[in-house]
Amino acid sequence: MNIRSLTRGDGVVIGAAVVLFIASFLDLTSFGNQCSGSVCANVDNPTAWDSLGTLMGVYLAGVIGAALITVARALPQPRKIAGLDMAQFGVAFTIFAAWTGFWTLVDASSRGAGLILGFIAALVLAAAAVAAPLLPALKAPLMSAPKPAAMTPSPYGAQAAGAPGQGYGYPGAQAQHPYGAQPGQPQPAAFGGQAGHPGQPQDTQQPAATQQSQPQPSADAPAGEFAPFWFAVPVARPLYGEDGSPAPIAELAPGTWYLAVEQRGPGLIAQTQDGRRGVLQDTTGIQRG
Repeated sequence: MNIRSLTRGDGVVIGAAVVLFIASFLDLTSFGNQCSGSVCANVDNPTAWDSLGTLMGVYLAGVIGAALITVARALPQPRKIAGLDMAQFGVAFTIFAAWTGFWTLVDASSRGAGLILGFIAALVLAAAAVAAPLLPALKAPLMSAPKPAAMTPSPYGAQAAGAPGQGYGYPGAQAQHPYGAQPGQPQPAAFGGQAGHPGQPQDTQQPAATQQSQPQPSADAPAGEFAPFWFAVPVARPLYGEDGSPAPIAELAPGTWYLAVEQRGPGLIAQTQDGRRGVLQDTTGIQRG
């Protein structure tokens, strides 16, 4: 689960569910406050926990719906319940809670703080659950992705040994050894120098064999060749298969760094944590590492 994939709409859903759960402990009616005399001395106002129908139909239904929506947003792959996505199932729960709360409020002869606050929380919960995938203000990420560390990016597929927390998805790594060099071996001296013989005159001319061994830039090398880079998406976006199938193979979540390995028209070929590759068609607003 990745909590950075949650949106502002999910934050409103969570907050409304917390208020709804608190309201379940408040009084549903206000008969006890209006009663006076010795006959009403032991009268207590009931709460939602004293009525199983109200508790399950309004309060726990809304909390369960909010939990399903939040878990569905945080999972990397969508889960289904009875043929419906988990988030859609949670939205249905929240609408049912608001509908039941409305008629419970209308039918009550005396309305306490728990009933009024519970209906308001259930109404806000249902509205946020429905509008979260539709309104741009609610689709924005709840927590922004962390800034990548200012370090030299490692080559594609490389991982610095002994560096904790720098596995796949980390956009920076320590500087690598020069090509062909082995760790622990002494590095060659500077150009024209001779290492290990102090006091001896240095040859000011490099041997011809050494000059010939220096790599020369190829005239046929492409100037605009694509270089792999790390990136993060601002909101959850689908990753489609490279064969062009319309069904997504994965979903890129905000707050996670992915590796772009190839340019495919206006999109990118991205690689997920489990090694799957696909086409990211929408690249607007991505953050490069």
